[in-house]
Amino acid sequence: MLPIYNIKHFKEETLNTDFYANYFIPHIKHHHIVAEPHKHDFYLIVLFTKGSGKHEIDFNTYDIKPGTVFLMRPGQMHHWELSKDIDGYVFFHTTNFYDKGFTLSSILDYPFFNSIHNPPQVLLKKKAFEALQKTFEAIVEEYQVNELMKYEKIHSLVSLVYIELSRHYLPATKVKNETYLLKLRKLEHNIDVYFKTKKYAHEYASLMNISEKHLNRICKECLNKTTSEIIAERIIIEAKRLLIHKQHSVSEIAANLGFDDNSYFSRFFKKNCGETPIHFLKKY
Repeated sequence: MLPIYNIKHFKEETLNTDFYANYFIPHIKHHHIVAEPHKHDFYLIVLFTKGSGKHEIDFNTYDIKPGTVFLMRPGQMHHWELSKDIDGYVFFHTTNFYDKGFTLSSILDYPFFNSIHNPPQVLLKKKAFEALQKTFEAIVEEYQVNELMKYEKIHSLVSLVYIELSRHYLPATKVKNETYLLKLRKLEHNIDVYFKTKKYAHEYASLMNISEKHLNRICKECLNKTTSEIIAERIIIEAKRLLIHKQHSVSEIAANLGFDDNSYFSRFFKKNCGETPIHFLKKY
């Protein structure tokens, strides 16, 4: 399995393992583990202020340049290639840190986190970049001291970051139907839990006590995809993660993902990726 890091891997202190913040250069120097493909069990936010590079998140590649913000959910696989002059800010937090009661909002209320299909990148224009940089600076400074109500203030600053980023964020589709968004969120959760054993749209519709037709309507409205396409995407991402880790054969991966027939798994993979699992691995 790919390594999954938690906040303890990045902190010397053990008192609070729900939050971490740092300037990007010391973060990289002290934690070389971030260079290899891996996953986290927390939310990760990075603002790049200098330099360039490539950031791969779940097999999609994004350019890094000043003013770029990346917002990653728990469980996403990523790694990056960075120029020597890279700089910026980074902070992590658990779901519990944000949702435990400082405000009535939930981390999933923000558009970049309310669906796993929404892009994890925001490119800020100059004025917004300069304003957000000050808030990131304030987060790191507050994290490095021990003042009264330290984490309450950090939570407020993080909320300001998320509110400002939401105003500049352009998701793949703009959906105003809050009921549909909640249903989509429930579907994505169910797929995460059951994708190894349930691979058909009607199974998820049954779990949600709605018709398959209505579930498809929700997926089309929110993401312009069918339910079956969303299920397939989740299976393929997991298959790719397992393939690049190189600890299992294709037949073992097929069995791990709930496919009884190895050849059917290979056909499923090729249908959705345009190449066989072996060809993907060689190219990657």
